[in-house]
Amino acid sequence: MKLLYHKKCIGAIALAVVLLFAGALYHSKTRPVVLEFGMFTGSNWNVANANSFVIIDTAIARFEAQHPGVKVHYYSGVPKEEYSEWLSRKILAGEEPDVFMVLGSDFDQFSSIGIMKNLDELIAQDADFDTQKYFQSALSTGKYGNAQYALPYETVPTLMFVNQTLLTKEGIEIPDAGWDWEEMYDICRRVTRDLDGDDILDQFGICNYDWLDAVYSNGGEIFQANGKTCYLAEECVIESVKYIRQLNELYQGQKVAQDDFSSGNVAFMPLTFAEYRTYKTYPYKIKRYANFKWDCITMPAGKEGGNVSQVDTLLMGIGANTRKEELAWEFLKLLTYDEEIQTQIFSHSQGASVLRAVTQSEEMEDIVQAEMEEGETVISGKLLGKVIEEGYTAPQFKKYEQAIALADSEIGEILQNDKTIDSNMKILQRTINSFLQQ
Repeated sequence: MKLLYHKKCIGAIALAVVLLFAGALYHSKTRPVVLEFGMFTGSNWNVANANSFVIIDTAIARFEAQHPGVKVHYYSGVPKEEYSEWLSRKILAGEEPDVFMVLGSDFDQFSSIGIMKNLDELIAQDADFDTQKYFQSALSTGKYGNAQYALPYETVPTLMFVNQTLLTKEGIEIPDAGWDWEEMYDICRRVTRDLDGDDILDQFGICNYDWLDAVYSNGGEIFQANGKTCYLAEECVIESVKYIRQLNELYQGQKVAQDDFSSGNVAFMPLTFAEYRTYKTYPYKIKRYANFKWDCITMPAGKEGGNVSQVDTLLMGIGANTRKEELAWEFLKLLTYDEEIQTQIFSHSQGASVLRAVTQSEEMEDIVQAEMEEGETVISGKLLGKVIEEGYTAPQFKKYEQAIALADSEIGEILQNDKTIDSNMKILQRTINSFLQQ
């Protein structure tokens, strides 16, 4: 009797184990695979953006439809200014997303310490992926050393904004795309004046144009790519700083601010493409630049350079520890390489697509034109593409932010205190090289 009882117990236990195993197996097969995506809310370009989730949500809906049983999850309330800390906490907890946005200030560190996956092998194995479709300036920002660690998602070049109303009043034609330093200085000299006879200047040539803008357009490099050496004493850099002093001297010690441009009293001011798109449209145009006509052109070329300006890019990468590598790669491609998704950047963000074919398309011009008032001109896709492709991208190394801040502060003091540029730039170069080599 006892033997029969024991056999029944063992049978019941075995059946329970089988049922539990079958249930677990069924649950594992029916439970969706979750791909974690890391993103921040709002605009990367510090302008108003009410539609930051539209592009991502559209991409997720497509991806999930194409991959039954897969769900993409993201946290929706992380503002940009808190994103680095949020992502770092996730990484320390071993919960880093499979795919995530990468801020420029984080890229070098994440790449160098193994947080981000080297994408070279995935790129090489994917016959349907062609890196030549990207603007190479944007693509290069995702490189660390000689390896590709991130792909570009959205890009923003700096352009020169011109007050058409002021130039027309002064009888000056708007410069063409190939203008240079000499032409800009001549215009700034001609428009700078005291309008009401109180011996205080009321109208100016330019504001917010600094030595970095000049260096980029004069063929200069500020740092070696690996961050070991700076080139502040090179002739093209010194020449750029001298050009800024020459412009400043037109204003007789007066400070020219962005408010002066907003009031219609300045001919030129560098702004990003994101600002162009924001402040050309209602209601932001009313708030900022409603009392004069304005548009954008290229930056002026230096003596040794071209019509080049800085290009900033928002990157996306894959976590090095992801267990869903294939899915992560497909989702990363959808966000950064799919023309339909990339076209939505022009509809729901303020930047430009990182794909040549999208940014240089007539569809892009139609989308941007629809945002603006009748009669407003729109930057052509050809010109925008040229500015992006030829743009300057800052090098990626650990001490870049500190080094460029130190250089900017010291050069500002050289200009403000009328110090000798040549000798002080050599001293500054030695100081920063010592910092870089520590």
